[in-house]
Amino acid sequence: MNIVLINPEIPSNTGNIARLCAATKTTLHLIRPFGFELDDRHLKRAAMDYWQHLDLHQWADWTTFEQKLPPNSRLWMIECKGARRYDQIQWQPEDYIVLGRETKGIPTPLLEKYQNSWVRIPMFNPTSRSLNLSNCAALVLYEALRQTGFIGEITSS
Repeated sequence: MNIVLINPEIPSNTGNIARLCAATKTTLHLIRPFGFELDDRHLKRAAMDYWQHLDLHQWADWTTFEQKLPPNSRLWMIECKGARRYDQIQWQPEDYIVLGRETKGIPTPLLEKYQNSWVRIPMFNPTSRSLNLSNCAALVLYEALRQTGFIGEITSS
């Protein structure tokens, strides 16, 4: 699996997602610009000592990232108002879960380009705009991992 963060702004969210990715052997792709430096203490604190176990790729911009994607890659744009819920996707092990920045979400041109891959997390309170970015990443990633059989899970003996 792959998680892609477009222009992340809050270091603790990115740190939490980095820890999630390290624990699940999920590749993390960070698309610049960031709202922080990678040596930010809040980022490091949230990720704890998991950085050394993380498969991390940094990209100068979306175009550079998109050009390096393997053929037939499936990108899923996680954003409110998507036509399908995240649990209605038939996830595949090499899928890309794409999340936008905390304050603005995924840029409109990308949502338009990938309109058939626009996926939502259900909301129930009309006064709530969204969930925390790291919570969204965890919800969707674990559903994808569940559907693909939790390949590589470590169990105690």
